[in-house]
Amino acid sequence: MSGRLQACAPQLVEGIAALGLALPEETVERLLAFGELLLKWNKVYNLTAIRSSQDVITHHLLDALAVLPHLCAVNRLADIGSGGGLPGIVLAIVRPGLIVNSIETVGKKASFQQQARIELGLGNFSVINKRVEQVTADALPAGAADGVISRAFSSLADFVTLSGHLLAEDGALYAMKGLHPADELAALPAGWALAESHVLSVPGLDAERHFLVIRRI
Repeated sequence: MSGRLQACAPQLVEGIAALGLALPEETVERLLAFGELLLKWNKVYNLTAIRSSQDVITHHLLDALAVLPHLCAVNRLADIGSGGGLPGIVLAIVRPGLIVNSIETVGKKASFQQQARIELGLGNFSVINKRVEQVTADALPAGAADGVISRAFSSLADFVTLSGHLLAEDGALYAMKGLHPADELAALPAGWALAESHVLSVPGLDAERHFLVIRRI
């Protein structure tokens, strides 16, 4: 593969190893290809504030991969407000058996995700261009999700209120956050509670990352 990200391939490979993951070379190439698409489309569609190749590796690809070990029990994942397809497209690439449904309000971002799905041949990934509160669980291609994930989606209270209806009865909400959001956790709606909290260490990223699992009680 040629492109801006090729020079950063060793950084991605080292980061994957540091996360304790073992991915086939073909999968690594597809991750790089997705990064290239992000950089290309970002020039016109403003998908992300990230502009440098190295930051695409750390802030996007490795950041998304860091949650993978915590999603082993999830088979049907809805990704809310994923913008440029993060973390949904990355997770769909590395787990072909995972059904990922991305729900994205902004048309140009949904269009990019659709193009990425086609170019990367992601048969396990689909995009719904609607507001999350307008999507019903039975409208998801595989039915109610056993996991709903979001990266920096508004407040936790909004995340729960707007997307909780997409979950199967035993499903969980997964929130990717920076600093530990103690105030947001204290404001969770009745009937929901923090089940797990994980501190993530993203190779090459000098910033706090937390991964929260929220369930019905």
